[in-house]
Amino acid sequence: MVEELKILKQGAEAKLYICNYLGKPTLIKERFKKNYRHPDLDTSITKERMKNEARSIVRCKTAGVKTPALYLVDFERRRIYMQHFENSITVKDFIINLKSSNNQGDINTLDVYAHKIGEVIRKMHENNIIHGDLTTSNMLLVERNPSNELENSKWLNNTNIDLVLIDFGLSFIDSSTEDKGVDLYVLERALISTHNEYPDLFSKIFEAYKNYSKNNIKEIISKYEDVRARGRKRTMVG
Repeated sequence: MVEELKILKQGAEAKLYICNYLGKPTLIKERFKKNYRHPDLDTSITKERMKNEARSIVRCKTAGVKTPALYLVDFERRRIYMQHFENSITVKDFIINLKSSNNQGDINTLDVYAHKIGEVIRKMHENNIIHGDLTTSNMLLVERNPSNELENSKWLNNTNIDLVLIDFGLSFIDSSTEDKGVDLYVLERALISTHNEYPDLFSKIFEAYKNYSKNNIKEIISKYEDVRARGRKRTMVG
């Protein structure tokens, strides 16, 4: 049923493996045991986080936000089996690759993706899904129909590319405007630290976010600005 596992990467919370499961390319996320926690508490926290992750993925699908398909949640082995996108690149890597290009058309493509990102996050928030870790590493560009184009150029054909959100390990369901503001602030900080060569990237994402739906938008903007002010104060105080 499951072919040999190959380790893809190891993070602070989990190991990621790739394999074939029921004949499909599959990513397995296996959460570590935290030995500094009491075993019962660790099991309880891990189970709750896995439930939240699975719930958010399913809810995103219902909301029309593209995420990996969920295949299996195995609480005993602390594993979630989900779709692995073989023809994909993280938004982070796409932007890093853009640095070597001075082509205005390439920059225009980034603007198109910024617009998509803003709309997708807004759609997610409209359905009260808080991602908890919005970074460009947790966004994939996925080829809808795999092409034979050169690696860098195929991602510029945005008509054949889907934006997929991944890694819902810190996600939860909540209607709080504060949590939506924090989600946006986390993304802004991530863009500043990782992609400071594109200083207006967040403002383009935020503009698309605001324009996608006016529902509750004033409250969300207000909370985001509060969170941002608190964050700046902390940074200044050190």
